Amino acid sequence: MQLPLVIDAVELSKVIDQPHVIVIDLSSEAHYETSHIPGAIRLEPTRMLCGQAPIPNKIASDAQLSELFSDAGITEASHVVVYDDQKGPWAGRFVWTMHCCNLFNVSFLNGHLDAWRLEGFPVEQTPHTPVPSSLTVSHQGTPLLADYSFIEKHVAQGDISIWDARAFDEYQGTKVVNASKGGHIPTAKWLEWTDVLAHDAPALLLSPNAIKQQIVAAGLDTTKPIVTHCQTHRRSGLTYIAGLYAGINDMRCYDGSWFEWGNLPNSAVEKSH
Repeated sequence: MQLPLVIDAVELSKVIDQPHVIVIDLSSEAHYETSHIPGAIRLEPTRMLCGQAPIPNKIASDAQLSELFSDAGITEASHVVVYDDQKGPWAGRFVWTMHCCNLFNVSFLNGHLDAWRLEGFPVEQTPHTPVPSSLTVSHQGTPLLADYSFIEKHVAQGDISIWDARAFDEYQGTKVVNASKGGHIPTAKWLEWTDVLAHDAPALLLSPNAIKQQIVAAGLDTTKPIVTHCQTHRRSGLTYIAGLYAGINDMRCYDGSWFEWGNLPNSAVEKSH
């Protein structure tokens, strides 16, 4: 089954009863218990993270991800549709994580549960526990993950474009969050993660053309690989989706994000005033 990367509520309603469609809810437990899409399986989003010092927000290990996907009942024949209750960052990171593991049958629900409800589709409170699978995955060698050394090398060569998705005060260095220094990666361009949204509730993405125009206007070079990041690669989960939706084929993510870069003693930093 081939579904688009970004799917709307009406499209989902037409395929939700198909046996290979798995709907993943990355919302808080309380949000899930209040209401969710019928049949949706809740996963704890922090399970996508390695959870270990010194950079706990980096991608989880192959073993951790194999367990996570297996617990959700995901197989290579599955098509996953994912949403969250935070306007899309966790859902975007989940898509990126699957992509890193060469699992491309995954869609991002545009507008999330709010859009589903606005269409008049039913919700439920019943929790769902899937039948586990035995999926084994690996993200080793994936080009979708840009680490510190990759970024340092290619910034110097001028052959990548860095998308900083944090708030402007974080980008310019006047606000420092869980880091020893503020500012941004040299040459990075700022486009805040929420700027790719057309609406707040439901949190709908702008059109692909409008997102592309924003990306270009921000100074990002779409002829080069674009590496997106934020503080912990949560917010930049959404910008990864937005870039792909806008037709940018070479989108990558820096999972260490500013939590790593801003705490390394020798990392180069620029500041805006």
